[in-house]
Amino acid sequence: MAVLDGKVAIVTGSARGIGRATAELLSAQGAKVLINDLDADVAEQTASEIPGDTVVHGGDLTKPGAPDALVQTAVDAFGRLDIIVNNAGYTIDGPVHKLSDEAFQRMLDIHTVVPFQVLRAAAPHLREPAKAERERGEEVFRKVVNVSSVSGTMGNAGQANYAAGKAGVVGLTRTLAKEWGQFKINVNAVAFGFIETRLTASKDGTNTMEIDGQEVQLGIPDQLRGMAAMLIPLGRPGTVEEAAGGVFFLCSPWSNYVHGQVLNVTGGQFTGMST
Repeated sequence: MAVLDGKVAIVTGSARGIGRATAELLSAQGAKVLINDLDADVAEQTASEIPGDTVVHGGDLTKPGAPDALVQTAVDAFGRLDIIVNNAGYTIDGPVHKLSDEAFQRMLDIHTVVPFQVLRAAAPHLREPAKAERERGEEVFRKVVNVSSVSGTMGNAGQANYAAGKAGVVGLTRTLAKEWGQFKINVNAVAFGFIETRLTASKDGTNTMEIDGQEVQLGIPDQLRGMAAMLIPLGRPGTVEEAAGGVFFLCSPWSNYVHGQVLNVTGGQFTGMST
């Protein structure tokens, strides 16, 4: 019997990188998983490659009604909700004096507003079963894991917009922990450091994604990438599988008494990449 047998999980941004590694790990441990990505075709391909029960919701979660549709897709397919991992996100970097209003707002929308809207949509499917269980004297734990970053907890030059969004999700996490603890819904966050993904790959002009017809440059300068060994006590960036391990812990029964916390998955790094 696997650890998450019978559980249903939503993992946003789960067709690539940390999200995919998380979806694969939760599925391997018995969970039924909703796969989500901005690109529906990529999400479908990922779902077809992950063993176990999966369902797909593709599209931009910042669009009106998209978080509600995401949650409903999982409930329609599997009939319940047990785990939500708010992982979807990207970066638009630049110093404050060069950041546009749009670039700042986009980071708040995807990193703070979308997790709030997903959790609001999921609330009835998490809280109502818990109320019935409480009346029966049963203790059943459900899990929320919001993805933050050391940029959000410590700040990082060139990422005021991203850091603000990731700091916001920490406040959301700790507030919801106070509201939902009575329902045995563990609400925690992970703060990732330097994990090898397309967001931290070389910023060479070819590492891009398209959002609303706009090309967004991803990655970080090679000079900062080269500083990893000096800034990270373990001496290297983390892998997506190692990142997913931190998320899995917070989704597992071993975290039932871990609540309202930010788990740093950083290899010991506790500063931004430029300090």
